[in-house]
Amino acid sequence: MLHVVLYCPEIPQNTGNIGRMCAITRSRLHLIHPLGFKITDAALRRAGMDYWFSLDVHQHADWAAFKASPHAPSRLWLIETGPVRTIWDARFAAGDGLVFGNEGRGSPPWLYAEMGEERSLTIPQANTALRSLNLSTAAGVACYEALRQIGMPA
Repeated sequence: MLHVVLYCPEIPQNTGNIGRMCAITRSRLHLIHPLGFKITDAALRRAGMDYWFSLDVHQHADWAAFKASPHAPSRLWLIETGPVRTIWDARFAAGDGLVFGNEGRGSPPWLYAEMGEERSLTIPQANTALRSLNLSTAAGVACYEALRQIGMPA
């Protein structure tokens, strides 16, 4: 199983889209609070709530609660815009977790420090003058690369 971890997501449509992808790929979704919306938001429902019934989703009060959870991933990778290493350089394994910062601020500096250079990755961009992909697109790209490497369940 692959884990997708959203650190304090702010936009319900992104979380809904990511939840839908997780349901389809049988990946576990972790939502680290505080969230910038309520799980019952109409935008979340439109984007992916109809898939919510088949989604393995866990909500955590904060980063410490997530790390202490028995449902947490065995190994974490931070996916952000700053690192030098790309998702193509990583060797993903079953049980890994892909961590994404929120849409407005990304990941806090302490999270970069905790993960270190070895566990911090970026998605390659042909046009580096542009800032980054949308969160749900980035999560999809990274998730499918990890699943390609570990072999997505049929």
